Amino acid sequence: MSLQAFQHALDQLRAGTLDVPTFCQRLRAEPLPPGLPPRFGEVLGNLLDRTESGALFGGESCSFSQEDLNASLQLWIDKARERLAGS
Repeated sequence: MSLQAFQHALDQLRAGTLDVPTFCQRLRAEPLPPGLPPRFGEVLGNLLDRTESGALFGGESCSFSQEDLNASLQLWIDKARERLAGS
């Protein structure tokens, strides 16, 4: 999945037009963009696990803030863009 497609999916998730299970399923089904080290995949997997777990709770909980998880996913995209631009 390209980072542009990832960004689009995250934007849809934030807007409520894409649900968490579908979002996570899409991202897990796609390989990392070429040029990213395996560690990016590990971090993304952890973020997706937490995002799925957070969706099990109604609303914000102290352990799983969907807003914070979305911000972490955005940070992952930003760092991936920086890494790819530098290579």
